[in-house]
Amino acid sequence: MKFDGYYFKHQNEKNTIAFIPGIADGCRFIQVVTDDKAYWFDGFGKCRFSDKGAIIDIQNDEVCIKGQIRYGKLTPLKYDIMGPFKYFPMECRHGIISMRHKLCGWVSINGKTTDFSSGLGYIEKDSGVSFPKSYLWMQCNFMRNCSVSVSVADIPFMGLRFKGCICVVYYKGREYRLATYLGVRVLCCNSERVVLKQGRYVLVVNVSPQKGHRLPAPQNGKMSRIITECLACPARVRFFEKGRLLFDLRSDRASFEVSTNL
Repeated sequence: MKFDGYYFKHQNEKNTIAFIPGIADGCRFIQVVTDDKAYWFDGFGKCRFSDKGAIIDIQNDEVCIKGQIRYGKLTPLKYDIMGPFKYFPMECRHGIISMRHKLCGWVSINGKTTDFSSGLGYIEKDSGVSFPKSYLWMQCNFMRNCSVSVSVADIPFMGLRFKGCICVVYYKGREYRLATYLGVRVLCCNSERVVLKQGRYVLVVNVSPQKGHRLPAPQNGKMSRIITECLACPARVRFFEKGRLLFDLRSDRASFEVSTNL
């Protein structure tokens, strides 16, 4: 059994909401994660998601969520984030569809409407059999021209296991990539700090995790595992080239998941 899911994140300066439509064990579902709570819906309802935007119309006994958000020009990567590993059978395949794009629209939860116009979006996807046994994931759109996505995971591969890393820094219109297949070294990785070094580049991420939401996650093709995601927590990201600081940015809108220390 396999799973297939997408992650559509929307944020403005004060609010964040993510929609996770997916299919696992032959059944459709949508998870909705807000700053305050997480919701599960069987089926897609009347929701529609695409690279142009999202139409939200879904409800259960607890909540009614409606909305319409249009996406501006997407920011795709130059090539697959999996690099050469895309040609091999993997437990989980990760993809980044857009590092950042502008938003125009709104979302209403039980009648309370939030305007996401002038906000920022991010889209990624996952497919395979299971999430990694141990992993860390952080994504942050800074309101300035910078977005960062970092994943470090324990990867089973051809009978062996290794610590894999894929990371993209999009800054001032330029893509910087740090990855296992490019020689990155993971100098530190725990629930509060990640340090990566690759050639002349060093990335330092400091996160202050807040209380997260418990979300079902794929395990052997079924949504039977529970993970914890903090949708919006404080983070500081510094990026160096040959010892020179390229940027030092802070945000309280970083999304963060960690499953045991790596």
